[in-house]
Amino acid sequence: MTRRLPNLNALKAFEAAARHLSFTQAAAELNVTQGAISHQVQSLEESLGLTLFRRMNRRLALTDAGRAYLPALSEAFDRIAGATERLKAQEETGQLTVTVLPSFAARWLLPRIGRFRRAAPEIDVMVSSRQQLVDLTREPVDCAIRFGLGQGRYPELEETFLMGDTILPVMAPTLRDGRPPPTRPQDLKDYPLLHDEVGDMEPAVDWRRWLAMAGAEEVDWRRGASFTDSAFGVMAAIAGEGVALARVSLCLEDLVAGRLVQPFGPSVPLKQTYRLLVAREKARWPKISRFRQWLLDEAAAQPPCPPPLR
Repeated sequence: MTRRLPNLNALKAFEAAARHLSFTQAAAELNVTQGAISHQVQSLEESLGLTLFRRMNRRLALTDAGRAYLPALSEAFDRIAGATERLKAQEETGQLTVTVLPSFAARWLLPRIGRFRRAAPEIDVMVSSRQQLVDLTREPVDCAIRFGLGQGRYPELEETFLMGDTILPVMAPTLRDGRPPPTRPQDLKDYPLLHDEVGDMEPAVDWRRWLAMAGAEEVDWRRGASFTDSAFGVMAAIAGEGVALARVSLCLEDLVAGRLVQPFGPSVPLKQTYRLLVAREKARWPKISRFRQWLLDEAAAQPPCPPPLR
C-alpha cells in the first residue's frame, strides 16, 4: 500500500510550532529560520486545505484541526526518535556475537575475554564456537574470527588481519617417564605422537610433513592418539600424553608458563592467518570497532615464543 504523506519537513515544522505555540522557538529547535517555519506551515495548510493555526498579534493558537492533528504527529515523531535511539544503541552497546573456531575460542579468546569485559562493560560478547563457516550477511552474527589462506576471499565482507601463526612440536616437561630426554627429532620414535585431525589448516602441516622437514622420516608418524579439535591435542600434551604439533596461538601461554616446552625445531610458519571478518554494513558500528581494536591490541601484546630447548 502506498502511503500518501504530506512533506515531512512541513510536518516537523508544524509539530514543533504547535508544541511551542511559537514559530521562533520551533525555528530554534529545528535549526532553521523563523521564515522557513512559517513557509513550511503555510505549505502544509495549503496541501491539507485546512487552517492549523490562528495567527494573532505576537502569539499563535491552534485551530480545532491543529489540535486534532498534533497528538498523532507527536506520537509518530516520538516513535521514530525512539526507534532511532534503539538502533544506535544496538550499534554501540548490548550484545556482540562473534563466531570462532572452538580451538581458538578455548585456547586464545576465552582466557582474554575478561579484559574486554572490564574495558567495555556495556558490550556483552557472545562467543559462538563452531567449525562451520557462517554467512555474516544473512545470519544474526556480528563478526567472525577465521583462520585461513589470504585476504580477499570474501568480497562482501570487510577483513582485518589479526596475526599469523607458527606450528611447532610441544610436550610437557614431565613427559619423559624415565626415558632419555629427546634432543633431536629422531628421538620422537620413543614418544607417543598426538595428531590434529581438524582439517582447518590445509595444506596441513601434520607429523608426516613435519618429520620430513626435520630429516626424521624413519620415525613412524602414524603412532599415537588423534583429536578432532586442535585444543584437545594441546591439552593432552599438557597432561603428559605425548608430543603434539601445535599452533603457537593455541599454546603460547603454556610455553611461557612452562606447562609445555618445545624440545627442538623446526618451527614452521603457516601460510594461514587469523582475520576478523565483518559484514560491510556493520563494519563501522562502534561496538565492533572497539572489539576489533581490542583484538589487535591483544595480538600485538603477546610475548615472544620461548626458543626450543635444543
